[in-house]
Amino acid sequence: MKLYSSFLVSLAYATASLASAFSVADQARFTSLNASEASPLQLSSIGSGEFTTLSHPRFPTHRIRVKKSHFCDPTVNVYTGYLDVDAGAKHMFFYFFESRRDPAKDDVMMWINGGPGCSSSMGLLMELGPCNIDMKNVSSNGTLWNPYSWNSEANIFFLDQPVGVGFSYADYGETVETTEDAAKNVHAFISIFFETFTQFSGRTFHLSGESYGGRYLPVFASEIYDQNQVALREGRPAINLESVLIGNGITDISTLYPGRYEVECGTASLPVPFQSISTCVRMKIALPRCQKAIRDSCIDMFDSINCRAAVNFCESELSTGMMATGRNAYDISKPCEGNLCYRETDVIKAYLDLPATRDLLGVETPYNFSSCSQTVGQNFDAHLDKYNSHTQDYVSNLLDRGIRVLIYAGTYDWRCNHVANRLWVEKLEWSGQSAFAAAEWQNWVLDGKKVGEVKQTPLLTFATIREAGHMITR
Repeated sequence: MKLYSSFLVSLAYATASLASAFSVADQARFTSLNASEASPLQLSSIGSGEFTTLSHPRFPTHRIRVKKSHFCDPTVNVYTGYLDVDAGAKHMFFYFFESRRDPAKDDVMMWINGGPGCSSSMGLLMELGPCNIDMKNVSSNGTLWNPYSWNSEANIFFLDQPVGVGFSYADYGETVETTEDAAKNVHAFISIFFETFTQFSGRTFHLSGESYGGRYLPVFASEIYDQNQVALREGRPAINLESVLIGNGITDISTLYPGRYEVECGTASLPVPFQSISTCVRMKIALPRCQKAIRDSCIDMFDSINCRAAVNFCESELSTGMMATGRNAYDISKPCEGNLCYRETDVIKAYLDLPATRDLLGVETPYNFSSCSQTVGQNFDAHLDKYNSHTQDYVSNLLDRGIRVLIYAGTYDWRCNHVANRLWVEKLEWSGQSAFAAAEWQNWVLDGKKVGEVKQTPLLTFATIREAGHMITR
């Protein structure tokens, strides 16, 4: 399945080319730098011992602590650290890998996993990162170098957000419970980084992620774009946001359940439906009621009580059948094995909980690593975060302002499936809607093999990846 990683690297950059065609106990040991006072700082000057602390007067309640690491990819410089939020009460962990090609010139990307509440370490160690978790115990350090990593062509961050995810933690139980609140912290992080390490100033920036990233990324990108307009009016440098890449995302809830029905009971993913006939009949009867309830109570007019009832009905009638099959909801071609239906997640947790790994990364959280935080997920769900906002409207507004968007989906995913994604992209209301509708589908071929289909205009691209699941490479 490594083919898909290579395919997505080429797809991401082919799409990108279209545009040009403080409460820390041992604080005393940190080196502090203020972005407005320091002379131009090179990232390579950061040492591997103590954290260097970066602050900025425009973000008085935020700071970044960073150190050089020798984690995962021996061919590039690697940095890890924390974004401290709310005067140091919340700590968000990140990894940064320089590009293998030309770190002084290549673009910068940020990867964020979904959930809500899942660690970007999963994307790093299971999908597109510089190394994969060693499932056969053949390596000396627990990981295997990944030649198909996205840092083959870009400098890339992996961020554990919001607080409480992965190695991110809060001192006093503080939480972030909505995507809009999380967006402010992501913008502060990126701003402090780019304005401190001026070698990246003006560098093209891409936001990428998967799953609940379909909700996160359009909101995060919109926050960056809006704050860029403020910066430009004030004569300050702006973040050169160029594109948003969403893999198997949840963006427009109106198409989610029809898509799941087609994956289980139609031939959208497999040549023969895998769900039982009796369950498919039940789903077919429930689908119109589900769609009407979602439309009336969550989309046209949001009512928290009625929207909750609508979601509960849809989940009961249109999702429980899948859970009963024993199949992996993220890859219907496989059985569900291990935490989150992947054996890799248990091995990743064991590896990241090793004292030697935590010391190598500079991890400070007193808690063990978790692939996905149930608490964070419950907090977002309590606000009906996925349902109370029209996330697709953020996408429309980004496109109308010249930000390019790539939506891609593996055909074996059920949870955030390719049918649902295609449906919402095709009905998306924006200035280029008619041009996208008129565009023709084309085959993606890699090494002589058809790996997917793509439909694109200069700003919007939709691609399917055949026989790939939610996590594409697994």
